[in-house]
Amino acid sequence: MRIFVTGASGWIGSAVVPELIDAGHRVVGLARSDASAAALTAAGADVVRGTVDDLDVLRDAAAASDGVIHLAFKHDIAFSGDFQGAAEADRRAVDVFGETLAGSDRPFVLASGLAGLAPGRVATERDTAGFDGSPVSIRATTAQEVLAFASRGIRSSVVRLSPTCHGEGDNGFMAMLVATARTKGLSGYTGDGANRWPAVHRLDAAHLFRLAVEHAPAGSVLHGVAEEGVAMRDIAEAIGRHFDVPVASVAPEAAPEHFGWMAGFVGLDLPASSTLTRELLDWKPAHPGLLEDLDKGHYAHAGA
Repeated sequence: MRIFVTGASGWIGSAVVPELIDAGHRVVGLARSDASAAALTAAGADVVRGTVDDLDVLRDAAAASDGVIHLAFKHDIAFSGDFQGAAEADRRAVDVFGETLAGSDRPFVLASGLAGLAPGRVATERDTAGFDGSPVSIRATTAQEVLAFASRGIRSSVVRLSPTCHGEGDNGFMAMLVATARTKGLSGYTGDGANRWPAVHRLDAAHLFRLAVEHAPAGSVLHGVAEEGVAMRDIAEAIGRHFDVPVASVAPEAAPEHFGWMAGFVGLDLPASSTLTRELLDWKPAHPGLLEDLDKGHYAHAGA
């Protein structure tokens, strides 16, 4: 298959591209910079220059493909205060893909998230996030739109990714927690630290995206979850152990000063199951877990 991939040179995309190529697919990656284009070419992919705002570029690339994997999201503006702007840009891109692929029975796979699905219990693929007008729920409604593409002749699926897709070179949430611990001299958690985050290794996530574009039935919800829930206190202790800093609970009123913009995330309890995903696609995560990755020193670059 000729598969168009947005976000192809990003953290997940740079693992998805070789996963697809090694399976015999031809990959066309969206690149917004010379460096991204060079990385994609070196990986064996074809390159289309542009960004998720270049809707005509997205339309033409999708029309020329046998399937689309949409990984791109404006994380740079999302986590600097304009999550709504990032979510709205994502929605415009998804609308274009829906218009272009309608009636083709070609696959369209969207990367989404797990936050807000089932507060207080383990979320499953059957759970649906509610809409409360928040920027995060705007992204959730985009995922619902993609699932509805199934009624328009598109083999659509949504991969809800764990909040931490870890591995060597990760610059996401785990790297930020490590950097905070090293800068503040304290590896912190909130409350008793029993709240849990699901986790998945980026290479296992990449494998799931390949299985989705190849085999996922129309309207499928998939969970990129290898570990159902890793307690935040265990994460903090692994960071403290490896970087030789004390570990302690951070009082709620001190969390914004200690964690910065991550203060609203570190206390969330987000356990999630991937049982249905594993059964549907025979997905079998095989790479190291989050705590093992932390202990291996893969985050030594963070905060150094």
